[in-house]
Amino acid sequence: MDLSRIYEDRPGEECGVFGCYDFDGNQTAAHTIYYGLLSLQHRGQESCGIAVSDTEGPKGKIMSHKEMGLVNEAFTPEILDSLKGNIGCGHVRYSTSGSSTIENAQPLVLNYVKGTLAIAHNGNLVNANELKNQLAYTGAIFQTTIDSEVIAFEIARNRLKSRTVEDAVGLTMDMLKGAYSLVVMSPRKLIGARDPFGFRPLCIGKRDNTWFLASESCALDTIGATFIRDVEPGEVVTITPDAEGGIISDKSRCISADKWGTCIFEYIYFARADSTIQKRSVYNSRILAGKFLAQDSPVDADLVVGVPESGNVAAMGYAAQSGIPYGVAFMKNSYVGRTFIKPTQKSRESSVQVKLNPIVDAVAGKRVIMVDDSIVRGTTSDLIVQMLRNAGAREVHVRISSPPFLWPCYFGTDVPAREQLIAYGRSVDEIKNIIGADSLAYLEIPRLRELVGGSFGCCDGCFTGKYPVDPPSEDQRGENEFWTGLRSEGSVAGLPDLRLD
Repeated sequence: MDLSRIYEDRPGEECGVFGCYDFDGNQTAAHTIYYGLLSLQHRGQESCGIAVSDTEGPKGKIMSHKEMGLVNEAFTPEILDSLKGNIGCGHVRYSTSGSSTIENAQPLVLNYVKGTLAIAHNGNLVNANELKNQLAYTGAIFQTTIDSEVIAFEIARNRLKSRTVEDAVGLTMDMLKGAYSLVVMSPRKLIGARDPFGFRPLCIGKRDNTWFLASESCALDTIGATFIRDVEPGEVVTITPDAEGGIISDKSRCISADKWGTCIFEYIYFARADSTIQKRSVYNSRILAGKFLAQDSPVDADLVVGVPESGNVAAMGYAAQSGIPYGVAFMKNSYVGRTFIKPTQKSRESSVQVKLNPIVDAVAGKRVIMVDDSIVRGTTSDLIVQMLRNAGAREVHVRISSPPFLWPCYFGTDVPAREQLIAYGRSVDEIKNIIGADSLAYLEIPRLRELVGGSFGCCDGCFTGKYPVDPPSEDQRGENEFWTGLRSEGSVAGLPDLRLD
């Protein structure tokens, strides 16, 4: 079991997808995808991959490379040079369904009677097991344990009765329930699609005569592309030089914006602060969250600080609204990443301190407001509060820029079963005592819609238990070895003091 996820005490960052199609035929799509994936690395650190093809070469010949670990470790200049093609897709993965193995790394490459496909998927289906069983009884043999392979098989099957590959993608969408942002590469087309509720982001960019699809706009900025627009929830876009303007849009499955279910945690934590999702700045949303906390849960203090990196922007918003100075209380070791040696129970404290170290001169003798994005299991919040006290803080007041997690997520975020959540069955005052803070306050649920200006619907099911799509009758994340281990006894074996009871 990957214990670093427990000590991190953050929801997993889902996955990131990226697509590229150079209409001029330059064979360097893999290099561009590489830089796009680097910008999306925060969305997944377990595995990564790139698949490319030459639209003017042998039809259907796909070259790909996948590895466990980080993008800059998986792809050397020699590997990128060997991946010659002007069209391609890439993926960074964090497993929320299916084990963390190289077999489950994406993009998935499929050879079938009509040719080849490569697919990169962000999200989780709630009817994956049902579809998988149907496919299995028709002779399908699965090489992975991820629902993305189910999507790939269904696209291939539907292609046999469709005029175009984009029509096959649309027919497949009619069968899927849950969250998916897709980048699909066929021999001559690059296709992007979002589920009708828009759980996960996907946007379109352009640089010269090259088109892009990306999970976040920050990836477009990195490669010098211009952001064109978001792929709308329910839309299928087909990028091809045969289309006028380079792109074909099918919006027949789109629904009204008030019924969308965009994951609100994209704005609170997942997305990079320099991204824009559905015309809404992630940075501005986090500033607003901090301001709302200051308005709704004020407290006298001398300094406002954020827990790096995710709490920093909300802390700035709190400081701006309250008039209390904003400061830096922690130094983060940027080179640790998520690959450091997993700690034993006896060294749990050092496992946190290897990432964060308090600045004594910044907090000694002061009343500190510590802003963070969430408390999931509560396994590190107490340690961070204690760090500030050990550094000499007189008081530590914790403010969280999201409501308490009370329900699991079934749509691509690893918010666990309810019994693993520190807020389940506990009052805010009880949680405050557990983490050792002088006071604790969360963002109020009615504020969530205000974070995105109230212009479209969002999914807040992990806070309210109300989902845009009915959750599965059984938790389909059970194949993930991490959750299986957690659920075995309702706690983590050998780690009795992590307060998961």
